[in-house]
Amino acid sequence: MKNSDRKPLVGVLLITTPRFRNLGENTEHGYYWERKEKESQRILERFHFADTVFPGIVYTRDDIIKAIHLFKSKNVDMVFAHFLSWSDDFAWIRFLRDIGEMPILFAAITRDNPGFEDSLTEDRFIEFLSAGGLVGALEASGSIARFNRPMMHTVIGSLDEVMKKAHEMAQAALIRSLLRQVSFGLLPSLNEVMWSTYVDAYDLFMKAGPELRFLSVAELEEVIQQIPHEKTTDVMNRILDSYPNDGQINKEKMFASVEASLGLEEICRKNDVELLVLNDVDQMLLRRIGLRPGFTPCPGTNDIMVVPEGDIGGGLACYILKKLSKKHVNFIEPFYIDKRTGLFAAGHAGPNDYTDPDSSTILSIDTRFAKSNYKHAGAPFAWNVIAPGEKTIVHISYSNGRFKMVCSIVEAVKTKHFLAGYSHSLFRSAIPAEEFFGKLINVGVTQHYGITGGNYLNELTILANLLNFDLTVI
Repeated sequence: MKNSDRKPLVGVLLITTPRFRNLGENTEHGYYWERKEKESQRILERFHFADTVFPGIVYTRDDIIKAIHLFKSKNVDMVFAHFLSWSDDFAWIRFLRDIGEMPILFAAITRDNPGFEDSLTEDRFIEFLSAGGLVGALEASGSIARFNRPMMHTVIGSLDEVMKKAHEMAQAALIRSLLRQVSFGLLPSLNEVMWSTYVDAYDLFMKAGPELRFLSVAELEEVIQQIPHEKTTDVMNRILDSYPNDGQINKEKMFASVEASLGLEEICRKNDVELLVLNDVDQMLLRRIGLRPGFTPCPGTNDIMVVPEGDIGGGLACYILKKLSKKHVNFIEPFYIDKRTGLFAAGHAGPNDYTDPDSSTILSIDTRFAKSNYKHAGAPFAWNVIAPGEKTIVHISYSNGRFKMVCSIVEAVKTKHFLAGYSHSLFRSAIPAEEFFGKLINVGVTQHYGITGGNYLNELTILANLLNFDLTVI
C-alpha cells in the first residue's frame, strides 16, 4: 500500500535581494542576512503540520535554479513562497516559468509591529529595508497575474493567519498527491440502474488521479476460500463481543458475512487497492456469495474503505474525506424531509463504517434481502446510527467531461435506531431543508454523499481548485 498517512511535504521558498545581503555591518541587530536567517527560522518552525524542504534563502539566480531542482527531486506536494522584503524579479519569474505543474501558496506576512519608529540610524534603516515584504508582495503580484498559473493561491495577514491558510492548502495538496498514487477497485461493475453515477475511468485517472482496477466475483470467491476458518471465527467473536445485537443473529450466516467482509479486504490488498467501490446489489455477487458483506472495516483494520452501489464518485468523496479528516466516514443518501422538525433522514444500506466509538451500533439483519432466495438471506450486518455533531457532507459526480464537487455543513442530531437495515441518522442543514435540497437539485447531483465529523470546507474549496473540479458550497 502507498504511504497515505504521511504529512504534507512543503517546499519553502523565501526570496530576497542580493543588494541588501551584506548591509548592516556593526549595527545593533546585525547584518541584513542575519536578520533574514532569524526570520526564516521563525517561519520554518511554524510548519509543525508538514515536513519541509528548504533550500536556504534565495538571493541569486543560481539559488533559484537549485531550489527548483530540489523541490522537483523531492517531489514536494506544494510550494510556500514568501518575499522576505523587496527583491529582484529574476528569481520569482524564473520560478514561475520553470517549476512546472505545482500548487503554490504565495504569502505576504504582515508584522504585528514594524520593529522601528524611524530610519534615522543605520540599524533602523536596515530594519526598514528588512520590513519591506509588502513591497515584494506587490511586485510579485504583477508576475502572478501575467503567468496566470493554475493552482496558485495567495494570502496576506499575520504569521498566524498565513500559517492557517498554509495548513489548509498543505492538506489539500497532499490529497492531490495521494490521489495520483492510489488505486480504486470496482467490483464487479457500475450499477446498471444508476446511470447518473457513472464516471469515465480514463478521466478519473487523468483529472482526479486514481487508477481504476476491475475486480471480479470469481476472484473474490477464490480469496474467500483461502481465508482460514479460525481467522473468520476470531473476527466474528470479536464483533459479537464488541456490539449488542437485537436477538435475530444467526451465527452461521454471520460467519458467512464476516468471511465475505474479510474477503473484500483481502482482494483489495492483493490488488493494491485502498478504496473498493462495491456494486453490492449486483445479481452475480448476491447469487455466488449469497449475501452482501456487512462488516467492513473488519476489527483491527483501517487500510481498506468499502462503499456500496458501484458509485465511483461517491467513493472518491469518501476517500477524500477520510484522508482529510483521518476520522470515520459514512456513505449516505438523503431519504426524506420531516417537515414537522425541519430535519432530514439519511443513510445507506450495505457496507458502511460502523466502528466510530461515538456512534451507536447494533448487530441486526440485512432486512432488504432477508426474504430473498439468496443462500445467506437474512445475514447479519452492523446496524449503525451515525454519531451526532457537526459534519462535512461532500458529493462528487461526473457530467459532460467535468467532475463536480458539492459540499456543505450539516448537523447530525442524536437519535435512536429507527430505519431497519440502514446505517443512518437525522440531520439538520444550515438552511431550511427544502431550500437545501432545492439547491442540490439545481446543481444537478446524484443521491450519494460522503460525510464525516468536523468542518473541512476550506480544505475542500482549495482541493476543488487544485483538481480543477467545479465546486458548489451550500
